[in-house]
Parts: sequence; C-alpha cells; structure tokens
Amino acid sequence: MADRVYTSSKPIPGGAPPPAFPPTKSQINGATRLAYRPQPAKPSRRRSRRGLCCSCCLSLIMILAVLVILAAIASGVVYAIYSPRRPVFSVSSLRFAALKVSAGGHLTSSLNINVTARNPNKKLVYLYDPISVSVLSGGVDVGDGTFAAFVQDAASSTLLSAAASSSGQLLDSAAASDLRKSSSMPVEIDMETKAGVKIGGLKTKKIGIKVRCEGISVAMPKGKKAVVAASPGGDCKVKLRIKIWKWTL
Repeated sequence: MADRVYTSSKPIPGGAPPPAFPPTKSQINGATRLAYRPQPAKPSRRRSRRGLCCSCCLSLIMILAVLVILAAIASGVVYAIYSPRRPVFSVSSLRFAALKVSAGGHLTSSLNINVTARNPNKKLVYLYDPISVSVLSGGVDVGDGTFAAFVQDAASSTLLSAAASSSGQLLDSAAASDLRKSSSMPVEIDMETKAGVKIGGLKTKKIGIKVRCEGISVAMPKGKKAVVAASPGGDCKVKLRIKIWKWTL
C-alpha cells in the first residue's frame, strides 16, 4: 500500500512564501469600476419657454384682476358720492297740424311735439346727442322727427320741440280704414339717442338711451284746425343701452 504524502499549510521556515491565489472576478471588477456619480439633467429649452409663458400669463391675469378690482372700487366710490339717477322725460304737448289718408291708402301727416327732459342729479351734467323721435299709433308710424343736441345742467329741466311728419307712407286697408273713421287715436312716442355725463372736468363715454312714452291719446284733426293731445304727459320709461364688446344690454 503506497504511502500518502500530506503537504503542510504552515510556512516553511526560511523558505519561499506560498504562491498567491489569483484574484476573484468581483475583486477585479471592483478595482477597475469607477464610482457612479449621477450627472445633472440639462434643462430643456421647451420647458424653459413654457415656464416663461406661464409666468407671463399669470402676471397678466394678476394685473387685470387688480385693475378690475380698482375699477369696481372707483365706481363704488363715485356712485356713493354722486348717487347718479336716470334722466326723466314727459310729453308736454302733441299737436297734429294735418293727418290725411288718401283713397289709395297713403298717409300724409304733420305734427309738433314738445317733450320735457329733466335732470334729477345735483352734481351731474348730461351731454345729449340729437334725439330721434317717432310717433306710432297701432304699429303705424304717423310721424318722424329729431330733437337737436343739447347740454343739460344739473338739477334742471329742458323743453324740447320738434316737427315730425310722414309723407306717402302706404297703409294696409285695415289701418287706413281705422284712421279715417277714428275721431281720436292712442299714440306712443319712441325716442333714441346717446348721452354722456360730465363730472367736473371729466366726461364719460356716451351710452345709448331709449325712451318709450305710452298712454297718450290725441284727437284727429278736422280740416285745417290743429288739435292738442287730450292727455299729455303719458308714462315714459327710460332704458340705458350699454354695449359690452359685441353685445348691447
């Protein structure tokens, strides 16, 4: 039986050191691998532009909001100080000089209108453009005219006079027959203009004003004799026509 030879793991005194074992794979990779350092991401041009646009839009919205708030505060202060009121209109007289319906149904009329405009405000002056006026009866236009432009001082009344007429208007058979037979007729008066307000040295932008007067009855003229409205005054309602962008309120 052959003898077994055992090598000793102990170092041989005075001898050569034991051979070194080759390094493992993990040791080799660890020696050659560099430490990982994350690189900062480069800012995108698109993102920076979007951020700039968002900032500009936000700033613009904030500025507009501040302006709207300031305008509302200023309007409230002006309203509290001056307490503006709408103008008041009433019909002083309506006089027909002539009204004739021909056999063919053509209307010819001539009339004089007097309207009183009153400014109830103590600190506001009204600046009126020319006022167009139409006299209607049962939907039939029996005369059109115009009041001249004028300036109305605070807490004052102004008498407006105008001549109105209609010539050659063709009526349907029913309307022509009613006008021939009636001894009196109800009329409505429509007025339309633009007016601004003057506060001290400040003038506002002019806005539309529409006036409708109802409840007026006038006798039909006979021959060349003119008649006065039987019930002058009437009920006149004033509406403001405020235009915002493309809409009129």
